[in-house]
Amino acid sequence: MQAKNTLAAAAVAGFSGVALGAFGAHGLKGVLSADMLTVYQTAVQYHLIHAVVLLALSLWLQVQPSRWLSWSARLMLLGLILFSGSLYLLALSGVRPLGMITPLGGVSWLLGWSALLVAAVKLKIPSHSL
Repeated sequence: MQAKNTLAAAAVAGFSGVALGAFGAHGLKGVLSADMLTVYQTAVQYHLIHAVVLLALSLWLQVQPSRWLSWSARLMLLGLILFSGSLYLLALSGVRPLGMITPLGGVSWLLGWSALLVAAVKLKIPSHSL
């Protein structure tokens, strides 16, 4: 992903994370069971954390583009959709098999964080910065 697309994804993820969090806090209390509300809150928590990660990646991509950073951004976004998305759907629908998608999002995040590590290892630091 390019810096501009990653920044746009971060903005959409941040906006939707706040909106879904507010909806859960104000619209779903008393509607969902305590267990499903906890599932929903977990989705919001990881959603917002990875929105911030996407924001940081967009800034890094603007300063020093890298295919590893691009892959990290793609995988972070995919993880957000699969992990948080499946938990939102599970909490709202009660369809338990949707929970089988959640680990795919977790694996995507692990791969995204791994790609970020590779980008960090390959980071070229200018000699005047030492």
